[in-house]
Amino acid sequence: MQERSSVGELADRLRSELNRYSPGGKLPSSRALVERFRVSPVTVSRALAQLAAEGLVVTRPGAGAFRAEPREAGPAAGDTSWQEVTLSADAAAEPVPRTVDASGVLVSLAAPPPGVIEFNGGYLHASLQPERAMASALSRAGRRPGAWARPPVDGLPELREWFARGIGGAITAAEVLITAGGQSALTTALRALAPPGAPVLVESPTYPGMLAIARAAGLRPVPVPVDRDGVKPELLADAFRATGARVFVCQPLFQNPTGAVLAPARRGEVLRIARAAGAFVVEDDFVRRLVHEDAGPLPRALAAEDPDGVVVHVGSLTKATSPSFRVGALAARGPVLERLRAIQIVDTFFVPRPLQEAALELVGSPAWPRHLRAVSAALRERRDTMTAALRLRLPGLALPHVPSGGYHLWVRLPDGAQEEPLVAAALRAGVAVTPGRPYFSAEPPAAHLRLSFATVAGTAEITEGVRRLVAACEEAGAAAAA
Repeated sequence: MQERSSVGELADRLRSELNRYSPGGKLPSSRALVERFRVSPVTVSRALAQLAAEGLVVTRPGAGAFRAEPREAGPAAGDTSWQEVTLSADAAAEPVPRTVDASGVLVSLAAPPPGVIEFNGGYLHASLQPERAMASALSRAGRRPGAWARPPVDGLPELREWFARGIGGAITAAEVLITAGGQSALTTALRALAPPGAPVLVESPTYPGMLAIARAAGLRPVPVPVDRDGVKPELLADAFRATGARVFVCQPLFQNPTGAVLAPARRGEVLRIARAAGAFVVEDDFVRRLVHEDAGPLPRALAAEDPDGVVVHVGSLTKATSPSFRVGALAARGPVLERLRAIQIVDTFFVPRPLQEAALELVGSPAWPRHLRAVSAALRERRDTMTAALRLRLPGLALPHVPSGGYHLWVRLPDGAQEEPLVAAALRAGVAVTPGRPYFSAEPPAAHLRLSFATVAGTAEITEGVRRLVAACEEAGAAAAA
């Protein structure tokens, strides 16, 4: 975070001084900039690269950086209003209009302003990411023979085998496809399993990114409530009967956002109900590798207990590594595998081979289990810190379930409290939080917040973030601060 801030500050300084140089004039050397601004050579290099990307500077290897020639004025902007008619006409012909709303996803992807504590993120803080191990793995991968050649379209056999072993049961490498992360895998799965206009059953509440995928594909999300033991089987059966749906998307392990784990007694019921309905279960096993230190043995993936090809399994390395390490897997058996494969090939061809090779290097190194153990301990400590701070400082916020895996808490606001004023007040107080509304495909039963404890620098920042949230509750008039 400090490095990114320094890069931006140096770029601003250099940008403000460009008028000192005539077009084509040479800027001071990198060494001179390092000495003058007391920053690292990497910071100077990145700042100059930023100015070059903006067309303000031209860099010439061995010669230095020069002020770019002024750009010619571009043509006047045209009139794009015709697109409103065309796009509306397309939607009118569809049984369920395909709406692309990324707002629920952007909440966890957009970087907050400087100085704001990030309780709204969806990935590990940089201090928890295995940056050295990933850099080393990428370096070794780039030197592997054939590392830059075209990979098999299904993925490297060794990586498919690694994912298959992780899923367990009778799943084999031949039934695994390597994907560009979990979001890409979910997109492929929903496109393969349901035609536009069809209903798709989803947990309620659920991951907004999955709701966005479904709506963008013209599908109709139908909510099925969950409690601390996961989806309610009797309501799942009712939803299949009422809608005729042929797909149910669920997160059986540390569900997002509730943190629920599907209870042992419900696991077989879910598979039996889906099989009776002639439906697929898309299992999004997104945070299996973010288990907390005190969790105990984890249940197997649903796919490992499914001999009939009901489950289409989605897994990923991204949550346990870095948002930029987008390597995941789709696993399925039976004829549906070929449909998944065909859609993935049409959409993306394949996942870049260097990234697959780097994934193999990473998970095969001694650093990988060490990283998982360190993250497991750190997440437990952060979860406990946030839980204790909320219960002490904000007892009006209901925290019905404290998960033993994942990276966030799901809290219910007091009756009558409104999410949006509180979210806005929190941002003014210097802490970014996620409203609960985007997690519901229909009207929510109450107001909620999702609070991440993995995207901050440490426990001290969690304590300070909760203090700021108390001030926000007082400003917004939420009874939670009482």
